Amino acid sequence: MRLEDPKLLAALAELGVEHRPDTALAGETSLGIGGTTDLLLIRRHDAIPDLLKLLDSQHLPHKFLGGGSNLLVQDGELPWLVLQLARSEPEVTLEGHIAHVDAAADLGRTVTFCAKNDLGGMEGLIGVPGTVGGALRMNAGAYGMQIGTYVREVKLYRAAERRLEILSGDRISFEYRHTSFAPDDMMLAVKLELPSKPFKEILQGIRICNEKRRASQPLGQKSAGCIFKNPSGASAGRMIDELGLKGLSVGDARVSNRHANFFVNAGRASAADMLSLIAHVRERVAKAFGITLEHEVVLWLV
Repeated sequence: MRLEDPKLLAALAELGVEHRPDTALAGETSLGIGGTTDLLLIRRHDAIPDLLKLLDSQHLPHKFLGGGSNLLVQDGELPWLVLQLARSEPEVTLEGHIAHVDAAADLGRTVTFCAKNDLGGMEGLIGVPGTVGGALRMNAGAYGMQIGTYVREVKLYRAAERRLEILSGDRISFEYRHTSFAPDDMMLAVKLELPSKPFKEILQGIRICNEKRRASQPLGQKSAGCIFKNPSGASAGRMIDELGLKGLSVGDARVSNRHANFFVNAGRASAADMLSLIAHVRERVAKAFGITLEHEVVLWLV
């Protein structure tokens, strides 16, 4: 979708919103896949209500983009705008055991910053790509921990209701790779309460997690992390591996040889390639094990 109306572009500028025309979402996602559309970079949280009111008045559909690390986007010219929060400075401020974190902050940098200030608990997230807001939305976790454990408050914009809201952590349901946030809720900031730990101890935990990742995940390749959620009491990756599907390809979309639940873009994979591969693997698992795998990757399809 392209914005060309001079009056609309002027109104966006007045709101402090940066207009980035013809943005290739392949460059904004960790899979390196996605079509083109105009991107609106939001620099002020207080501009969001007026921005959405403006888009509504022009009947312009839109989606919210975080770090793009758990996302598969349709090919071609996209029929909606993309809205993205600019990172604030500083991204993290500390108040005792409480970390006040901008939702657009990089997750890895946030974990590292807190660790250097002797606040731990999130060591398992150090290698998880994306933003803190994205981690919140899917309740990101690894190696026995999840971010929801430490959430005490979330500031968000309820797009469906057109209002800002602050939720205490006990009003949010955090489950395995799932939360009670609505699909169009826009994360703005989070308050995390983290346990005290000596930096050396946190660093050792980070090293152990990194060693496990290097041994089991296709680091350095374009992927969206795990494609499927693990069914209760089972492992999606193990089932795919047992079917001998590692290395299976559709075009340049490929099941990783290192971790069967990671599908990688080995070159110039299209969304159609990746979707075809996902559907095929899902069908094979359902036929062999009687289990219909649920997507962990978010799909933006026309």
